[in-house]
Amino acid sequence: MSEGANLPVASAERRAAQAVDALRHGWPLGFEDGPVLLPIETAIASSATAGHVLISAARAATLKLTNQLEAARSDVPHTPILIRGGEPIALPEARAIADPALDLANPLKGPFRAQAIEWADEAVAAMELARIAGILPAFMVDPEQGGEAHHLLASDLAAYTDAGQLDIVTRARLPVSACDTAEIVAFRSNADTREHVALIIGEQSGDREPLVRLHSECLTGDVLGSLKCDCGPQLDAGLHAMARHAREDSGWGVLLYMRQEGRGIGLVNKLRAYRLQDQGFDTVDANQRLGLPDEARDFPVAARMLHLLGARKVRLMTNNPKKVEALTKAGIEVSERVQHQLPDNPHNARYLATKRDRSGHLLT
Repeated sequence: MSEGANLPVASAERRAAQAVDALRHGWPLGFEDGPVLLPIETAIASSATAGHVLISAARAATLKLTNQLEAARSDVPHTPILIRGGEPIALPEARAIADPALDLANPLKGPFRAQAIEWADEAVAAMELARIAGILPAFMVDPEQGGEAHHLLASDLAAYTDAGQLDIVTRARLPVSACDTAEIVAFRSNADTREHVALIIGEQSGDREPLVRLHSECLTGDVLGSLKCDCGPQLDAGLHAMARHAREDSGWGVLLYMRQEGRGIGLVNKLRAYRLQDQGFDTVDANQRLGLPDEARDFPVAARMLHLLGARKVRLMTNNPKKVEALTKAGIEVSERVQHQLPDNPHNARYLATKRDRSGHLLT
């Protein structure tokens, strides 16, 4: 267990930001009044061993632990589950437990038993910090030879994810193919390294409702032209729709380009999900098999961006009713949901069907 005396004298958001950095570097986290947790994927302590491992409920289901009460939380796949084996678990064995990509090479694991978690807040915080860091949400618990830990409080996470810290840092004219008078606005938080931007099409006005599109970053679709999703075409169609609205109706539009790749699980984990999709899993099941939520985007940040732009009432281009609900809950009035549906192709037809059938996206 970590000791309170080791807690660094720093702000909560700084401790959490440093925790994200520690996870990416493979360093353990030490929670006050909780355990030391070593990230299994990135750990550099090659000789580390532990009696317990922290994984997600979805991963526990893959390991056939769903018959146990503590691991049967299939309704919340990202729920942390504490398991132990009969013998101390070394780092290579822990990686086989954590990473579904290794299942075929390591089919026989266990037996394991799920146990009650006495430090639930710390476990939830660790899983969320792993998601923010873009690594697999799996940890060795109180490892031997795990290395020096970065110490923090479970409550530090809330300060780190506070959308109220986001502010406009600069803006400039940016001619784009859809509109050569567009303006780009950059946003930054003093805790989060991700820098979101908004592209304003037309003349910004607080008296008129803008046509708004929330677009989450997609390197594969937006930049590389991937056919596995519809992100690139949606981005392009959204900008041209805003340009038409500005040109024909004297309106204006706002594209919020959010730095939350893969619905918030990060680029590497998104590509891991792609690999699982190649094995037959759909989008939702692939994310859950990784131990990650199928929806982890930060919509309060989008609402904060709109507030800073003076857009308190908007027409929202989306087929996802959860975006409407999230913005409304965060204080943005959505006067109209504008359909934003594009044709499928042979490579993304199943993906779009999954969004409709399992994620609640609408067709009209």
